[in-house]
Amino acid sequence: MTGKTRWWTTNSRALLTLAFPLILTNFAYVALTTVDIVMLGRLGALEIAAAGLAITLFNQLRTTGTGLVTGVSNLVAEANARGDQQRIRDLLFAGFLGATVSGVVFCVALLSIGPLLVRLGQDPAVVAKAGDFLMILAPGMLPCLWFQNLRHFTTGLKRPGPLLAITIVSVGLTIGLNYVLIYGKFGLPAFGFTGVAIATVTVFLLSFLAFTVVVRRDSALRPYLQGSGRWVWPGEAVTSVWRLGLPIAGTYASEAGFFSVLTLLIGTLGVEALAAQTVLNQLVYIVFMISAGFSHAASVHISEAGGNADYARARRLGLLGLAWGVIATLVVAIPYLLIPEAIVSLFISAEYAANAEVIALTASGLLIAAVMQIFDAGQNIGNGILRGVGDTAGPFRISLVGYWLIGLPAGYLLGVSAGWGVRGVWIGQAIGLAATAGILLFAFLRRVDRLRQTTGHLAAEPSPS
Repeated sequence: MTGKTRWWTTNSRALLTLAFPLILTNFAYVALTTVDIVMLGRLGALEIAAAGLAITLFNQLRTTGTGLVTGVSNLVAEANARGDQQRIRDLLFAGFLGATVSGVVFCVALLSIGPLLVRLGQDPAVVAKAGDFLMILAPGMLPCLWFQNLRHFTTGLKRPGPLLAITIVSVGLTIGLNYVLIYGKFGLPAFGFTGVAIATVTVFLLSFLAFTVVVRRDSALRPYLQGSGRWVWPGEAVTSVWRLGLPIAGTYASEAGFFSVLTLLIGTLGVEALAAQTVLNQLVYIVFMISAGFSHAASVHISEAGGNADYARARRLGLLGLAWGVIATLVVAIPYLLIPEAIVSLFISAEYAANAEVIALTASGLLIAAVMQIFDAGQNIGNGILRGVGDTAGPFRISLVGYWLIGLPAGYLLGVSAGWGVRGVWIGQAIGLAATAGILLFAFLRRVDRLRQTTGHLAAEPSPS
């Protein structure tokens, strides 16, 4: 085995070791909404369109809130390297504070958005039903973001293991609660449509409580949840979390907002189009969780290389993370291309003739999604590797160009002006993601090369020995 081959094998193993539990953790959350949409698909197009709109808006703000606490993992890792336990406690508190403040604000926003959606051209019947769903779902924002803060705290200490068991249990619990609450089992009333929202919020809360219990039982993590004596307001830690988290949240909000605005645009094309968009978004979102794991893992490893001023290694690690992300999305694309109708039928019941148009529309969209998700993985990992070399503002600026100046106009021109309908919007979305991925990769390579020149550390490629 040559030196280069050994390097790629060793670092791939390290990358996958960290990425795998992160991917499973991401699946815990995507599984919740995936199960919700599968169950809703058995109720009808109006229900799946309304819930899809509500879930899109919820995920938009959830993603933004997650960005606010994402920096906790980086700051905790730095403090842990210095052995500063008090700072780690302060950072954990600061993360909870940010999660709580943003959670309350986002909850109020979700409960107040109905009239605005009608003004933006959404079907009033869909908006009314989405409002009923959000009335129950919105408070779930708080335990959802608290869980994310704990997740980044444990990741910063490189102890993401406790998340795996919670992932498995939460998926099973979501399936069971949806079935019981929608159809009314074990003596409970049949809540129908709103039963899905009740189940989701319940799982959010139980997941957070379970994760808290697991952390408190971990001898290495428990001390950080306990006081150390006299408490002092951790102003510096709060400032650090917000200063690092705000640009990350801005980037996440820009990306999620891009998808949300395109969903609203598609909502003006009819209930069937919005139902198809709901399913397609969820399928893309599942794959996004895979690339998010690679993005975070690559970011951590690149930060370590940067800490040693080994930017030649950081460059290779960035390309390695990107390569694994593309490989994963290509594997997922195979069933999208071979059996699109069968995949869509998992989400939308083919028993009802009224769903036939939605199934056909979504199946054709999967062919576009097979390509689109490759670019989505590229831009997602691009954000992570840029963050790994210390650039958190750059991804936000790049997202404004790729999503809003390229992707959104392309979606409108192809979908509305050119009359291609929902398929045109999807193609425009793919164009925006491709542009963003390309610019991010260019920015990463340029930044890492400049850092190499600045430090004068021109690390050589691995020797064949």
